Amino acid sequence: MTTIHDWEAAVLAFNTRDYAGAIERLKRLLEAEPGNTNAREYLARAYYLRASLRPAEEQARTILAGDPTNEYITLLLARVLERQSRHAEAAGVRRMLVALTGDERHGANHAALA
Repeated sequence: MTTIHDWEAAVLAFNTRDYAGAIERLKRLLEAEPGNTNAREYLARAYYLRASLRPAEEQARTILAGDPTNEYITLLLARVLERQSRHAEAAGVRRMLVALTGDERHGANHAALA
């Protein structure tokens, strides 16, 4: 069982850039509540900010499987793929982001979309 204190400790760790601590706390929260999308988003972000790109991608894809219209996580996934030099995949994700948001800027500067 998790408490509000567990959540606050995880967010505090994230906000103070203790991403390793945040990851451990968020993983424990998700063990107790696998459907907690907020915790999963923080976990994806923490992995990304630590340059743990494969786990960040895994968390982003899990979120998008349940909510394919999550704009922020779609952008995060595009950035994760770009940092892995998987530009063709990132281009597809960016196209999806442009379609979701109607904002052409999400694709305008991407080399694979030019």
